[in-house]
Amino acid sequence: MDNERKHYIDLSPALAERIRKERQDIYLSEDLAIRRVRRPRDTASTLRPAFVRDAEKIMNCPYYNRYADKTQVFSFYKNDDISRRALHIQLVSRIARGIGYTLGLNLDLIEAIAIGHDLGHTPFGHVGERILSRIYNEKTGMYFHHNLQSVRILDRIFGYNISLQVLDGILCHNGELELSEYQPRPLKDFAEFDEMLDFCHQNKEGSAHFVPATLEGCVVRLSDILAYIGKDRQDAIKAKLLSDDSCFSETVVGKFNAAIIHNLTVNLIENSYGKDYLSLSPEYFEALRLAKKENYEHIYMHEAQMEAYSPLNDMFENVYQRLYEDLTSKKSDSVIHRHHLEYVASSSKYYESTDYESDEPNRIVVDYIASMTDDYFLDLYDYLFPGGHGIKYVSYFKENHNN
Repeated sequence: MDNERKHYIDLSPALAERIRKERQDIYLSEDLAIRRVRRPRDTASTLRPAFVRDAEKIMNCPYYNRYADKTQVFSFYKNDDISRRALHIQLVSRIARGIGYTLGLNLDLIEAIAIGHDLGHTPFGHVGERILSRIYNEKTGMYFHHNLQSVRILDRIFGYNISLQVLDGILCHNGELELSEYQPRPLKDFAEFDEMLDFCHQNKEGSAHFVPATLEGCVVRLSDILAYIGKDRQDAIKAKLLSDDSCFSETVVGKFNAAIIHNLTVNLIENSYGKDYLSLSPEYFEALRLAKKENYEHIYMHEAQMEAYSPLNDMFENVYQRLYEDLTSKKSDSVIHRHHLEYVASSSKYYESTDYESDEPNRIVVDYIASMTDDYFLDLYDYLFPGGHGIKYVSYFKENHNN
């Protein structure tokens, strides 16, 4: 594969050395990234430090495009002002880099973790994730977790040889469990990391209690929460699920998006600067927990939200079964062969072969469904099961409120 390097030029040695000396950046002069395979094409350089390479690989992953049509919280709305997952990962990256800059952390590592952390999300957000995990568990006894799937995409499906530090940050980003203190835990090598992956695969809670091995990973994990709490409130009002923010408490962190992000960022930096861990003060941590709890009560578990998603259970079941049958019967003209296996093979030709088609069939079916955007899933359902899917979208022009 490294003969492909002949098409790429490098900085002149003299200029590269000058940049190293003038910038005096350890991340430019030393390759700190731990990788499964040591190969010249992944070696850090002045122009492309180790974690810059990871970020660029992630941004060029075929599934990165699909962030644009994957649900953040609100699936069935014809409203371009409501956040999709593409915006969410940009917000996480921006918030995390702002914190990381002030704390003197590696911004390239932060960016790579942030932009890759949700690659494995299913269509229809966390509802789709819960449905797919239930079906997969019934078939295999294993569990699906979107963060584990994000790692699988980069490490197994496409074989990008992403660094251990980035993959660990992605695996441990769990934004559903907030902590008052984030103390990085040691991580030696890929053997230990693979044990973590196996544990997550076999446990319903997955990585819920894992803390990232780097401060950069910890920053992304907390920034994930900061990025969605206030933004989801804004979107709930735009979607007319709520008429205003009066149902949310006014606390020390505020109750709208800009205040929540700013105040928690300031408190985090005040309590973390110069330390080898991240920390929020007790009052601010309790305000964060309350804000998240109120989001669940008034947004995520809202009756209208739950009702809108109800048709998806049967739809996921039907699609899963059809894809499994087509895969195991080796129908080369089937959708899963043409649109998934062949697609992965053609997209992986410049990287190490992973012999992906030898994976267990249920695992491949899960990979395919998880990779789908919302629109793709609905279009596939109509293709496989003509007659309609029963999903109804809220029009741009809906005037009434659901309170």
